[in-house]
Amino acid sequence: MSKSQIFSWFSLIHRQVWILMFGRFLSTIGTGLTLFYAPIFFVNQIGLSATSVGFALGCASISGVVGRILSGSLADSPQIGRRNTLLLATAISALACFVLAATHNFFILIIGQLISGLGVGLYWPATEAVVADLTPPENSHESFALTRLADNLGLGMGIICGGFLVSTTGNFRTLFIIDAVSFIVFFAVVYVAIAETYQPQPTQRELSAQIKVWIWALRDRRFLTYIAVNIIFTIYISQLHTTLPLYLKNFVLVGFSATGFTASTISTLFAWHLIVAIFGQLPAVSFVKRFFYPQALATSAILWAIGFSCIWFTGLCTTGHLYWATLALGVLATAVICYTPSAYSLVTYLAPPSRRGVYFSINSLCWAIGYFIGPLLGGWALDQSQLLVNYFWLGLALSVFIVLAILLYLNRILISTQ
Repeated sequence: MSKSQIFSWFSLIHRQVWILMFGRFLSTIGTGLTLFYAPIFFVNQIGLSATSVGFALGCASISGVVGRILSGSLADSPQIGRRNTLLLATAISALACFVLAATHNFFILIIGQLISGLGVGLYWPATEAVVADLTPPENSHESFALTRLADNLGLGMGIICGGFLVSTTGNFRTLFIIDAVSFIVFFAVVYVAIAETYQPQPTQRELSAQIKVWIWALRDRRFLTYIAVNIIFTIYISQLHTTLPLYLKNFVLVGFSATGFTASTISTLFAWHLIVAIFGQLPAVSFVKRFFYPQALATSAILWAIGFSCIWFTGLCTTGHLYWATLALGVLATAVICYTPSAYSLVTYLAPPSRRGVYFSINSLCWAIGYFIGPLLGGWALDQSQLLVNYFWLGLALSVFIVLAILLYLNRILISTQ
């Protein structure tokens, strides 16, 4: 990709999208501090089982469903809109981080995760609707790719800083406090610099009209087919954030001591994962943009299969564990950066402008479902025998055949309705 292409992309991005990217960057630094270390903290220091931690992490998706449904309606409401929904989401997320910092038992962990899920649920539909409002359809790949780039830059910095803090101080609770502060800063950025982007239609002022929008979206056969495959993608992504760190720490037997990777090694591996995502984001979107949406998502699915197969081999091999883990996380990063801009651009393509809040809300519900099923499934697998734990990753790789079959069907529907 040439420099002129990159600069031409940048010139097409709305100023408010850049401001939102900055806020997301600051917020995800805090998220990166906790995202990959929370399961290790709750299992190895609080003393909870992997299954109970998986269940607690999955509980965030229960409240996340409520948050996402509310977010779609609030973001499409003339009285509330996108901006106020974002402010509410960041305030609730900051509160959740303070609760998680004070966690000493399973009950408090559940409470913290329920609050966190509500904040996350409110956040995603509103922020993606803002990006879609400010971006012409022909530039949606670039805008969503660049906002994800900001997310990945923040996550990368957070992971590196989190690994350093954990390895030097051993204090996991400080990570949650810093995460709370990052959400407070994001709140300030939205409050000061983000204007309302929603342009309501006269018919949408009535509650009955809002309900009709939800019914209309849920009858969209093209959208529902995409939703089915998107849930599976989010289950895959949840494994990266919940199951995989604990698997690398406790189940990959490295060296003569037959212990897992150290916290600093895991931090380095996920930093590598983010480096690939950061530097590969713009080339990846340039590559997948030449394909129709289902074909771009199929590219991501094949990469997920390769990445999960590498994780499976990481647990089976007797030497070279770090090599296979590094390869796996690089491939999985490429899978993610092929998936995200293609998925969000497809939602923008399918959704009428006045109904984007609801469409992105339903799209975000996929993440709630995926992040409920994924951690629970992964936590259950990690509490089984070593053999089943290892073959769990092979099972995920083979499930990609289901994804490809659904995408083939989606491709036919979209072509027939063009």
